[in-house]
Amino acid sequence: MNAQLKDVQTILPMQVSQLPEVLVVERRAYEFPWTDTILKDCLKAGYSAWVLADSDGVLIAHARMSRPVDECHVRNLGVDPAQHRRGLALQLLHHLMTIARAANASIVLLEVRKSNKAALRLYESVGFQRIGVRKAYYPAKDGREDALVLGFDIL
Repeated sequence: MNAQLKDVQTILPMQVSQLPEVLVVERRAYEFPWTDTILKDCLKAGYSAWVLADSDGVLIAHARMSRPVDECHVRNLGVDPAQHRRGLALQLLHHLMTIARAANASIVLLEVRKSNKAALRLYESVGFQRIGVRKAYYPAKDGREDALVLGFDIL
């Protein structure tokens, strides 16, 4: 297969049938991944949920966002570590921001591990700003880790 075609990615709505593949990426990407039950609940609740697949249809990244009232909240953005540094997280983040604008959200919020410097750089590069801290928010090897709360004003 042509290597150039292999690099084509497609963003599609997440389907329940794709959850096993999403879980594979989750487990590769995170030490404390989301569970099958939580992912199913997100779909049942109507979260904006997306997968990014390569030209062979292999799922390589995913994202979920809730849309309460006049804000959007990025709940998860996961990229297979073998696919890092290819702009996939940025591609999914732009997709979520487009959805937030179309929903007339005033702000997009998210949490990021304080130790996740790469994700923090990504979010800040598109204009997210630190607006708070959630103490002991994430599970960690040695207990709990703080989350930085970031916001992006759309209006």
